[in-house]
Amino acid sequence: MNKWKWYQYNKNELEKIKQSEHKNEILSQKPWLDKIKMNDTNYLEISHGENGAFTLKGSLVYDQNFHDEREYKIFQFFLTQDKLVTVDLDLSLFKHANIEQMLRKIAKADKPIDGFLFILLELLAEFLIKIDDFENKLRELIWKIHKKNKTSILEDIYKRRHDLLVWSNLLIPLKELIMGIEEACHEILNDNKTYALTAKRIKRALYLIDEYEHEIHSIITLEEVISTHRGNEIMKTLTVMTAIFTPAMAWGAIWGMNFKFMPELEWKYGYFISIIIIALSMIAVYIYLKMKGWTGDLLKGKKKGKFFK
Repeated sequence: MNKWKWYQYNKNELEKIKQSEHKNEILSQKPWLDKIKMNDTNYLEISHGENGAFTLKGSLVYDQNFHDEREYKIFQFFLTQDKLVTVDLDLSLFKHANIEQMLRKIAKADKPIDGFLFILLELLAEFLIKIDDFENKLRELIWKIHKKNKTSILEDIYKRRHDLLVWSNLLIPLKELIMGIEEACHEILNDNKTYALTAKRIKRALYLIDEYEHEIHSIITLEEVISTHRGNEIMKTLTVMTAIFTPAMAWGAIWGMNFKFMPELEWKYGYFISIIIIALSMIAVYIYLKMKGWTGDLLKGKKKGKFFK
């Protein structure tokens, strides 16, 4: 680089790291080396030395498969005043970035902290593009609820909610890292445009995630209200239908008895009279319920594209 050095390794080159020109400095940081071996979690540690010297070390999950928790990418970093060491940083995953232009900017940086911030800046740009894809899926879901609201849509709602949790899980450690950079290098970050831009970009990403969380919460609340309303309507409808058919069941129970002396059995028109009595009894119950206002619009079907009507 311009006035500093950037060392890139992969996790299989641990012995090479131990034999490098900065081996003494890195070997003193055993927890960081152990994290390289484990390679499975976010980690951040800051230490301060004399005359403003600092060491910022850790690891960061920077890519995650939203369907498989075991499929993720993590890189380790070791940052001082004059060097940047990265392990397992795969720049090819920055699919929307101009890698050559990015490397030129890093090469022109005056300090390793600036180069590291350029990397984080491009990582955030990649995240924001993917968050836009999430926004499109959320928009489709919102209109899907309006046009075709069914129980199966709950699966889509909770998929989007899970996606949002994964995004939060990716962004929160990145926010911590940026705050850690400010803690370690606050004296040299005054008027640092790259840091200011990175801080604003992470703030924008977290703001979007927070707003989408509110949207999904509203969607879930709406779906719960609709489901509760429909459940109540179904129970009311079944109650009304039961009340209407109660006379038929009562008369059927009476005329279904097997007593020896039942004068109705000898009537010539007993069958037709019983049907008329049952029908009139059911109509009378329905009219009574209607007059009381207990039926409302229960027996009407819901119109397509409507939530309650």
